[in-house]
Amino acid sequence: MIYDPARANPLFGNPLKTRDDLAKAVIDLFEPLLPYFSEGGARVRLGATGAIFDRAAADLEGFARPLWGIVPLAAGGGHFPHWDLYRRGLANGTNPAHPEYWGDLADRNQRLVELAAVGFALTLAPEHIWEPLSDSDKKTVAAYLVTARDLEFIDNNWKFFRVLIDLGLERVGVAFDHGKNLAYLDELEAFDLGGGWYRDGPVRRVDHYIPFAMHFYGLIHTVLARGDEARKDRFRERARTFARDIRHWFGSDGAALAFGRSQTYRFAAGGFWGALAFAGVEALPWAEIKGYYMRHLRWWSVMPIADRDGVLSTGYGYPNLLMSESYNSPGSPYWALKFFLPLALPEGHPFWTAAEAPQPDFPEPVALKPAGMVAMHTPGNVVVLSSGQQHDKMRGANEKYSKFVYSTRYAFNIEADDRNFAAASLDGMLGLSDDGVHFRMRESLEEALISGDQLYSRWRPWNDVTIETWLLPANPWHIRIHRIATPRALSAIEGGFAIERADFNADRSEQGEGRAVWYGQTDVSAIIDLSPNPRTGHATSPIPNTNLIHAKTLLPQLRGEIGPGNTVLVTAAMALPNRENWAEALDNPPACPGLEELQQRFREKGVRVPAFALQL
Repeated sequence: MIYDPARANPLFGNPLKTRDDLAKAVIDLFEPLLPYFSEGGARVRLGATGAIFDRAAADLEGFARPLWGIVPLAAGGGHFPHWDLYRRGLANGTNPAHPEYWGDLADRNQRLVELAAVGFALTLAPEHIWEPLSDSDKKTVAAYLVTARDLEFIDNNWKFFRVLIDLGLERVGVAFDHGKNLAYLDELEAFDLGGGWYRDGPVRRVDHYIPFAMHFYGLIHTVLARGDEARKDRFRERARTFARDIRHWFGSDGAALAFGRSQTYRFAAGGFWGALAFAGVEALPWAEIKGYYMRHLRWWSVMPIADRDGVLSTGYGYPNLLMSESYNSPGSPYWALKFFLPLALPEGHPFWTAAEAPQPDFPEPVALKPAGMVAMHTPGNVVVLSSGQQHDKMRGANEKYSKFVYSTRYAFNIEADDRNFAAASLDGMLGLSDDGVHFRMRESLEEALISGDQLYSRWRPWNDVTIETWLLPANPWHIRIHRIATPRALSAIEGGFAIERADFNADRSEQGEGRAVWYGQTDVSAIIDLSPNPRTGHATSPIPNTNLIHAKTLLPQLRGEIGPGNTVLVTAAMALPNRENWAEALDNPPACPGLEELQQRFREKGVRVPAFALQL
């Protein structure tokens, strides 16, 4: 029988329409893990790949992360048949005398992350994981958790992990000093950017950690913490405001915007909608919230995201280590189970009784000012222009944070070889080379501004080369203007959207002066040069396994040479599904805008992007 990767997905075939369907999904996702539990229940090792932390911490990750789905299932009255395994594992993993001990705790250690799930379990389901333990096992577990909460957590969303550990200890009657918890909550609130957005620490970036971490844990706090009512009100109000923005990171088909790090957590991105329900925050009508929530999981249910045995793989749309982070172990993807938080709610809750509503129409571009983004809803897709953010300490950071444009339908490519300029993708990006071999692209920024629905950034690929970039929506197109000042000649490649490639070379392309188009079996992608001296169109097929959603892609590019001095490049790019009227769009590209008028607009009305404004 031919291997069908979609059928290996434990969600495959589940209609995912009802609360019962989601309860079944939790069990279906968990059961493939059972053969990989250690004899003592404390270690779950799902693969041979490594992470920056030790194997014991990775095994704890495999043990703890499924609890994010199991605990709400049980709290809402659902049946989970393996609590004895989790109780045994918890007792053994925290016992220094047991062979399966998880290891000693330390400041800023991965174990602190995973123990948050244990704290969550003690808070919401103590009758299953705590109360049946012997008195001696309770003392062992409590001592381990108390040690954890007294250590230093990284200055970002990690500080919520101490909060969650504390909630668990408080729920089961273990005494501790609450002062550190309150200090961390104050420090977390200091990351507020306004408009419902946070930073994830003292950094110049926002990403999915804002919905699936900062808001997610804050909303859990509003339900499970005692007192602290003023802070709870602030958490709820920020989430209510944020919902009106973050819905523009979701396509009408349920796909989320692939942007930033930790994409291997997959449907955790939709956990924010479930957290609103858990906290009783009707930020949008319940029917609309439920629509965003359910469509998202259905989108994932047909993707080849699991290995042959049904274990979730490291990757995004398919198994792919190229896009992973150094902190991704084989157990990391199971943070996706944070999605199932609303299973803790009774079936009569208005979230569950509401009929799903479709995504509203958004005919005009939507500015997401705190993030320095502009969203355009195109057929079957949301295109998000980005002024650029930065993360300089991870592989693929340029691609994950600094491209000019991101998309729910087409995702983005990770460069596979930074010493092969001719084979570079540079989708949604301008790449430059001074030797024809190595290349650079936008990384860190000197400035990022937003004016209405238009964006500006200034960046330096080399110390002596300055580029100013303006981004303008022109639905379904978008326009990029680059003013380049360089003391030497450079080669340039600029890419459009990467679309799926068919087998047997069944796709068709055209390329020529100032234009390249791929006519794929599912989508059409085009890039056009609006500059006075057009570059050459090039229809390329990027290195396989570089795109997050599709293993093989097609990409239109513009290629050319830039002489010393000042050069202006103007680019228009778009992609549409085949079922849409792409021919009309292709025949009517946008006109070249006036640069002087654009400069004047930003001088008068440009506002610094809040996500970028932090002084480092």
